[in-house]
Amino acid sequence: MNYEISGTPIQIQDVIDKVSDRNAGAITTFIGTVREMTKGKKTLHLIYEAYEAMAVKKLEQIGLEIKERWPDAKTAITHRTGRLEITDVAVVIAVSTPHRNDAYEANRYAIERIKEIVPIWKKEHWEDGEKWIGNQKETISYPSGKPEGVDLND
Repeated sequence: MNYEISGTPIQIQDVIDKVSDRNAGAITTFIGTVREMTKGKKTLHLIYEAYEAMAVKKLEQIGLEIKERWPDAKTAITHRTGRLEITDVAVVIAVSTPHRNDAYEANRYAIERIKEIVPIWKKEHWEDGEKWIGNQKETISYPSGKPEGVDLND
């Protein structure tokens, strides 16, 4: 399965292996990690939640969009849910293509689209408070379990 939501730590090499190809001259990876400082605030940890069934469908959609723009590309994306500590891996995107420039461009495209359309939210826990954050731009019908107070514009 090339597109996954995982409640356990992501095995980076497993994601890369999904796109390995004898005709690929490049494999790019994006590894998104939990950072400590955000806009001058010290993060203690994050909680990620997802509308999993739809999130996987949206990740698959991103893979199809990449295939349309870069026909020789192979893509795999895994995103974490649950509590993540500072430096933990939140998302891994691997893209292989015959040439490096296409791999870089497709990988960048994938992370930007994840932030736009995939129903994944993070709750940032700081020393002085907490807040749910999500950046989805497309209208998505959420289940009743959607996190309370999600700010889709932050």
